[in-house]
Amino acid sequence: MYGSTTAVIPGFIRVALDAADKNWSEINPSIMGTLFERGLDPGKRSQLGAHYTDAEKIMMIVRPVIIEPLLREWEAARETIAGLMLTAKTHKARAERTKAENAAKELKTAFFERLKNFRVLDPACGSGNFLYLALKSLKDIEARVNIEAESLGLPPAFPSVGPECVKGIEINPFAAELARVSVWIGEIQWMREHNFSASKNPILKPLTTIECRDALLNPDGTEAEWPEADVIIGNPPFLGDRKITTELGESYAKRLRETFSAGIDGSVDLVCYWFDKGRRQISAKRSEACGLVATNSIRGGVNRQVLEAISQHLHVFNAWSDEPWILDGAAVRVSIVCFGADASLVKRLDGAVAQKINPDLSALNIDLSLARSLPANSKIAFNGIQKTGPFEIDEDVAREWLTAPTNPNGSRNSDVLRPYWNGIDVTRRLRGSWIVDFGLRSVSDAALYERPFEYANQTIRPVREASTVANPKDREWLANNWWVFWRARPEMATARARFARVIVTPEVAKHRLFAWAPSTIGVDKNLIAIARDDDTTFGILHSKFHELWSLRLGTSLEDRPRYTPTTCFETYPFPEGLTPNIAATDYASDPRAIAIAKAAHRLNELRENWLNPPDLVQRVPEVVPGYPDRILPVDDKAAAILKNRTLTKLYNERLAGGMAWLDHTHKDLDAAVASAYGWPGDLSDDAILERLFALNQMRAAKP
Repeated sequence: MYGSTTAVIPGFIRVALDAADKNWSEINPSIMGTLFERGLDPGKRSQLGAHYTDAEKIMMIVRPVIIEPLLREWEAARETIAGLMLTAKTHKARAERTKAENAAKELKTAFFERLKNFRVLDPACGSGNFLYLALKSLKDIEARVNIEAESLGLPPAFPSVGPECVKGIEINPFAAELARVSVWIGEIQWMREHNFSASKNPILKPLTTIECRDALLNPDGTEAEWPEADVIIGNPPFLGDRKITTELGESYAKRLRETFSAGIDGSVDLVCYWFDKGRRQISAKRSEACGLVATNSIRGGVNRQVLEAISQHLHVFNAWSDEPWILDGAAVRVSIVCFGADASLVKRLDGAVAQKINPDLSALNIDLSLARSLPANSKIAFNGIQKTGPFEIDEDVAREWLTAPTNPNGSRNSDVLRPYWNGIDVTRRLRGSWIVDFGLRSVSDAALYERPFEYANQTIRPVREASTVANPKDREWLANNWWVFWRARPEMATARARFARVIVTPEVAKHRLFAWAPSTIGVDKNLIAIARDDDTTFGILHSKFHELWSLRLGTSLEDRPRYTPTTCFETYPFPEGLTPNIAATDYASDPRAIAIAKAAHRLNELRENWLNPPDLVQRVPEVVPGYPDRILPVDDKAAAILKNRTLTKLYNERLAGGMAWLDHTHKDLDAAVASAYGWPGDLSDDAILERLFALNQMRAAKP
């Protein structure tokens, strides 16, 4: 039928026929699976190029875990073989010559057997990119060994390394089949490129070593076993604690956490379970080494516990702490970690030789992951509120409610309305957002504020009652308490109530920026509020000393560092006598505090003048008293200029070598803070971190 020139060929068959006419012999198998996988999903076809991770990235694991160790073994064997072959050529006694030659052949055969029986496991193999490159690397090593052995006088051998050397586990049936295809194509291509005939009987050997199943749990909920393999490599899935529940289901998440509860905190990223199983596989002598890709947040917070366990029992011998990677078409930042039992290996971090690699993937002589929270810093820094519902309102609506008549309880709506800041309000310009905040009022008390409550009842309530939060108890609470925030942070409200202003910093931002905010604003969960109002504390936090500390103790989202109250603030050792548990009035006469406050005040003043030049803005009182003035452009021309006046742009310019005034002002601040510690002003970053860590450990040890 389809041979007829008049036949109508269905579109999908025509596509297949057209594809069959093309020459596919040169296609790189490492992109094969990605092409097919993305091509079958119309929503992701535009991401084909962006989704593909180039071979060089994968080789950052394959090289140290597979290639370099095997080549070291071969180099040792080759040296011995060279000596034996020299004896075979030069020894006068024939028996000795034969003995030496046979010994050389045995060494070569033994190494070939080592390669032939070498097994690589990828327990999250996807469409097989890692497995293909692992197989290719093993075959390249075998070819090199053949050539070098022949140059020493030994006969060549036919390649014996084949697809059976790679093992995989993949939960998606289609991806598992693509992995087999990628490996098969890679094997055939390699053989043809090196002038060997591919296998013909059969052409494709069964690849039962690539299994389609869950790598973590069996169907009955017990822990899944991984097959023995010389090494483990791969790029396991990245899913945060909450997404594990939402994407994999509440039942699966519960079983996963229960099954691994003995060694892993239940709030870790999904990728951490692969690291833990890799560690136990090596400890049980079922593997020699492991190299995996993880989200770069594995270096800090609760995720770091798996690297701490690895460092206690094994050794990280090669790591890249913060590398760009492609995930579902988006650029992310990852950590690449290779570990094993061999303590003698030369260690490399980010391409440089290191004496040791700490669990936070640093090469410092000290292990910053051991930093502890300090009592002097507790209950000062807080994540903002978590709304879980449409509590935000437009500023025009808020002003309409603010000017509404007094409510039946004799109060104004200003009791439950406030400007609302998130990280964007600090890094860019104020958005003009407001929020309905009933605090901890009962539903009957909240109802006394007529207009805000009417909005909450009509807009917030339906969303709360239809919540898809995974935990049934959380869903019930949200529905029964629909008029209040899920996480109201009353402890934050209590701490900042003492001050007219507080320090804020975005949880995630390109630059570690601190700013002042009125204490009456609503603070979003992605903004950290620090309950201090003195310039001295502001200056210490904005110094390079605290910036270095927070960058190393925090984690990151993609290429933006994340700041957390527990790891970044509570562990930071402020200068003695200037710690956050001391009222600012108590050190107001301290020359160190005065110097820092002067430099910090100057920094903030200059920045504010740049952000909001007096000739471009007008400050307009809010419609009712008790709120900060609005900052408005004087005209359209001013508005266009102000749009580009943001803290992010300002610090981008500084990073690029501009904004000399800002750089000099920060250097003055850094000098004042260094003097407060009693340290030289020219310490290296590593020296600063070592001194800060020593202070942390000393203070944490005090009763």
